[in-house]
Amino acid sequence: MTLIEQDEMKVRRARDQEFPIIQGDGSREELLLEAGLSDADVFGALTSDLNANFTACMIANHYGCRTVMRIDEAYREGIYRKYAAEVDEVIYPERLGAIGAKNALLGGTIRAVADIAPHLQVVELTVTDAAPVNGYTISELQLPADATVLAFGKRDQDLGLPDEDLSLEDGDRLVVLADFAVLSEVRQLLVGESTAEAAANAGSGATSGTGGVH
Repeated sequence: MTLIEQDEMKVRRARDQEFPIIQGDGSREELLLEAGLSDADVFGALTSDLNANFTACMIANHYGCRTVMRIDEAYREGIYRKYAAEVDEVIYPERLGAIGAKNALLGGTIRAVADIAPHLQVVELTVTDAAPVNGYTISELQLPADATVLAFGKRDQDLGLPDEDLSLEDGDRLVVLADFAVLSEVRQLLVGESTAEAAANAGSGATSGTGGVH
């Protein structure tokens, strides 16, 4: 892995920690090639400058790299639509931090995977003995209208496309796309407790923060 950074202080810090780093503008093709772009498998453009990130990703794409581009504004859907087709993955670090905070609050039986839009969430839920649907088959599962099962996995097995004939048992996992308005209902069906009950049972608070190294 080779880093490219313009800020002299960050460059010194990276060198002190023995990271391979080149000082300069990461959106310049000649500098990217000096860093070994032509032999790289993956390129990440993670600066706070959206235009520089996009330019660098387009150069990396030309050399056959998988590209990951950072953006800064969570719900500007136009940005997502504009760049999602041009790069392999768009990330928003502050959103990833929020996902981690959600998971700390939700507990182990439900895990936030991704925010799809301001009102849509992809979550992974683990079926428990207390779930009202325990013993049902996938075909018998009746989720709210604004929720859809995307993937299913038996205990300790990989996730895959849901098979309607498989039964839901303790430890099985489902990945569900749901509107925030019905998420509590989905959790109650598949896990057996509401988000509010889980928070009360946890009896703990949370703090959050963000940080990054460019």
